[in-house]
Amino acid sequence: MAFTGSNGRTQTSLAEINITPLVDVVLVLLVIFMLAAPVLQSGIEVAVPKTRTVKEISEQRLVVTIAKDQQVFLGDNPVNIHELPYQLRKGGADPTHQIIYLRADERVPFGAFASVMDAVKQAGITNISIVTQPLEAKPEK
Repeated sequence: MAFTGSNGRTQTSLAEINITPLVDVVLVLLVIFMLAAPVLQSGIEVAVPKTRTVKEISEQRLVVTIAKDQQVFLGDNPVNIHELPYQLRKGGADPTHQIIYLRADERVPFGAFASVMDAVKQAGITNISIVTQPLEAKPEK
């Protein structure tokens, strides 16, 4: 589109879009997501007990976590202990073949641990693996 100016010359309008501000915004968002990603993947911090025999977890399973303040999590989401059987059944998988990993802080009282185990069994799941960490090997003399 051409315009005629006051001095009689024809001027054309700019048909190009300046993408510099767009690139700046995208780079800032990229940096924010790069910094936030490790925080999102960290999960719930729990000091699990140490044992001599530990099996490495190789496949993805549902994880029930009991934090040191006895708060219960299904995956990374907090859940009420009374709603846990319903939440576990909600997945739609056959409960007799479903495997649950149970992580509990080493300072959690046995009563809270037993309550969570009972809630998992109420969902019909009997295959429960308790997550532990290996003991540090003592150097031999």
